Amino acid sequence: MSTQDRVTCTIEAGVAEVHLNRPDKHNGLNPAMFDAIVDTGEQLRADPSVRAVILAGEGPSFCAGLDFLAFMAGGEAVQTKLLNWRDDRIGNLAQRLAWVWTEVPAPVIAAVHGACVGGGLQLALAADIRVVHPDAKLAVREIVYGMIPDMSISQTLSRLVRLDVAKELTFTGRDVDGREAAQLGLATRLSEDPLAAARAIAEQIAARSPHAVRAAKQLWNRAPQLGTEAALRLETELQMPLLGSRNQLEAVQARFMKRAPKFEDPT
Repeated sequence: MSTQDRVTCTIEAGVAEVHLNRPDKHNGLNPAMFDAIVDTGEQLRADPSVRAVILAGEGPSFCAGLDFLAFMAGGEAVQTKLLNWRDDRIGNLAQRLAWVWTEVPAPVIAAVHGACVGGGLQLALAADIRVVHPDAKLAVREIVYGMIPDMSISQTLSRLVRLDVAKELTFTGRDVDGREAAQLGLATRLSEDPLAAARAIAEQIAARSPHAVRAAKQLWNRAPQLGTEAALRLETELQMPLLGSRNQLEAVQARFMKRAPKFEDPT
């Protein structure tokens, strides 16, 4: 199976569906998976026609985390490839696997079923929305293998749960089902069919002004880390280009005329 086959990506009506495609290994992350996931994220980040993204896993699980046997077979060269930083981007390759999805301008929805542990959980945490099956298994698993989670979790999990909860999950490595994940804040919502629910959400998002949606993602990604004045200034900074724009006027006209809007994609 080629690197490209490790991830499939289709785009229809502005919605990109990205499927991890190593079902026989519960989509365990081997070196080829890292390359394929990051490459796909970088491509979607640069595609102005994409209005929403769905992350999902083929087979019985979303992603069972790192494939240790594959990395042991690769030796020191694979470790160096994963952990070395490049000057032209934020994060090393391991961190880019998750972090790149925060950089995609369009909202990203993770459809989580089965195992979503270790690196798989960190990938899901980088999505804007997580639709989780009630019986899914989530875990910050790295401590079980004598490691810490290091794929951008310090910037994602801390936005969703209290610090003591993040510590407890990290210190113990225990499993959390979808129901508890929703209670803790790891899951946005529960669904018996996460992919179908993710598709419904993506369809709603894709029907909104893509300029406004992208600005809204920037607002929530950036404002919580700012002080009050800087956050309020950011609201204005993001709002000004929208007011009176072609898509903003189209949204108003379509609303009053009770018709579906026809928005232009960003350039």
